[in-house]
Amino acid sequence: MPAATSSPAVKAGHTDFDLIIVGAGIAGINAAYRFQNGTAAGSSYAIFENRDEVGGTWDLFRYPGIRSDSDIFTFAFQWNAWPKKGTMAGGDEIRAYIKESAQKTGIYDNIRFKHKIIAANWESEHSRWAITASVPGAKEPRVFYSQFMYLATGYYDYETPLKTTIPGIENFQGKVLHPQFWPKDLDYAGKDVVIIGSGATAVTLVPSMTDKAKHVTMLQRSPTYIFPLPQYGTLAQIVFFLFPRSVSHLLLRAGWILQLVFMIQVCKYFPGLVRRVIKRENVKRLPAEVPWDPHFNPRYNPWEQRLCASQDGDIFAALSTGKASIATDTIDVVTKNSIKLNSGTVLHPDIIVTATGLKLSFGGGMEITVDGQHLDQSKQFLWKGTMLQDIPNLFFTIGFENASWTLGCDCAAHLTVRVIEQLRNKGLKVAVPRMNAEDQKTMVPKSLFSLKATYLDNVNEKLPKGGSGVWAPRTNYPVDMYKSRYGDIQTNLDMS
Repeated sequence: MPAATSSPAVKAGHTDFDLIIVGAGIAGINAAYRFQNGTAAGSSYAIFENRDEVGGTWDLFRYPGIRSDSDIFTFAFQWNAWPKKGTMAGGDEIRAYIKESAQKTGIYDNIRFKHKIIAANWESEHSRWAITASVPGAKEPRVFYSQFMYLATGYYDYETPLKTTIPGIENFQGKVLHPQFWPKDLDYAGKDVVIIGSGATAVTLVPSMTDKAKHVTMLQRSPTYIFPLPQYGTLAQIVFFLFPRSVSHLLLRAGWILQLVFMIQVCKYFPGLVRRVIKRENVKRLPAEVPWDPHFNPRYNPWEQRLCASQDGDIFAALSTGKASIATDTIDVVTKNSIKLNSGTVLHPDIIVTATGLKLSFGGGMEITVDGQHLDQSKQFLWKGTMLQDIPNLFFTIGFENASWTLGCDCAAHLTVRVIEQLRNKGLKVAVPRMNAEDQKTMVPKSLFSLKATYLDNVNEKLPKGGSGVWAPRTNYPVDMYKSRYGDIQTNLDMS
């Protein structure tokens, strides 16, 4: 379908699509599937993707060992069972799976690559979004019109990594890099590597680099809970032996969902017990020369920050080889060829990897306006975890912080389809969340993320807010999925 232009010849009320989905990552592909299979025949949509391939995060990140940081059975699409038996999956496997899922369902044909949305303006007069995007081969941006817009852009900046203050880092004469922009031609064979950070990225990088590097040091200011997760667990092997693949994945998916809900409750009410279990698993895998305290002894309770999974305990195995080590310390200064720590220890890396987190961003950084007026999304509340207060026909997807990202995205996609279909069934065009006067006076803002992490410290400055009632953030997948599919979608949602 040809793109609309901003010229006066554009027909009032005309739309190129019923829905434009922004982003062809796992959230965008899932939303497209739910839309094309849950809306009336003839509904049209397109996915606008800034990059030249599907995958989103999994196409962007290419650092050694990148993999899912949760089980793949819940991270994969519910509607396309993961084709392998391992519990965790590598980035290249996930990227290929997303593309295959899009191709087999016809979604791939609706993706418009290299379409970067610059701005989106809601036109109340015509009940549509006017979406300005740069497109391949065009000298000027073009305008597309859509009745609905779905943001599947994630929550961090693809263009700019999180900047951290590391004293003297500018003096270092070796390589300094961020995992978000890993060089394709980086040769770290025989090199001393220091990875600054203690999150999932660092925990993955350490064992993945020790085979080639001379030595890898994980330099952490404070430790993280790390739990070994078997790639081929006994229970999973029994399930795969007894049942066909489709049934096996369904059972394992349900098992992981229930297990995680249970685990989070145990962490909440019995943190000391969970801490002792994790310590026991760590200690029995650690070499004698690597003490549990301070390197694996966090200052917080389990699940106050996200727990890191170590595939088959690979980080402990790497430490046992002597080619990897952990330094729990703070940086005094980086010189041209060293990192001086406040304890007096000096590291001499050839390469420094700053695995210190991600820079937050909303909607891929696009400018979103309503009738030309800017609305600060960081001051808007999120209705049922999916629609922004006072912004019509706009849907936003954000995953769970304590479960697989895809599960939260699926809740948003189901709710989106329900709202769209209810509008059509009533012969209406516009849905906009509104907060009543009493709620505006009493609503207490909540962060969409309750976990404690450095890069989430300023979350309220970038992302919408949660509240209570229909404005509450999602926290429990079984409950939230039920609400998304069958719950109330009338309260605080004006339809016209």
